[in-house]
Amino acid sequence: MIEVVAALIWQGDKFMICQRPAHKARGLLWEFVGGKVEKGETKEQALVRECREELAVTLAVGDVFMSVVHAYPDITVHLTLFNATIAEGIPQKLEHKDVRWITPSEIPNYAFCPADEEILDRITHACGDEQ
Repeated sequence: MIEVVAALIWQGDKFMICQRPAHKARGLLWEFVGGKVEKGETKEQALVRECREELAVTLAVGDVFMSVVHAYPDITVHLTLFNATIAEGIPQKLEHKDVRWITPSEIPNYAFCPADEEILDRITHACGDEQ
């Protein structure tokens, strides 16, 4: 099982999603920014490093929003999604094909990585309860 971390970054009523490059596994699907936890790193350290590498931003990592385990045909991931904010920098597309800010109601308009489906359901329901 591979430990993976990702960031749920809000800007007002919108959150950030990133489109995977075409040449990678699950190419062109949308996901939360993040990546694998390397040996010797905490999950929080991995998330800060990944966001520097992929978006050229420094994150302030908050608490855990939720975690899921998902088995793909090629790998099984344990994904931990953290609430986070951008402490420094403006997101740049260093690795992703595209970066967008969407509202929870726009989730159905995008094809996401299967591991994110349960998380997206929770975001949809959490935001729906507040309105």
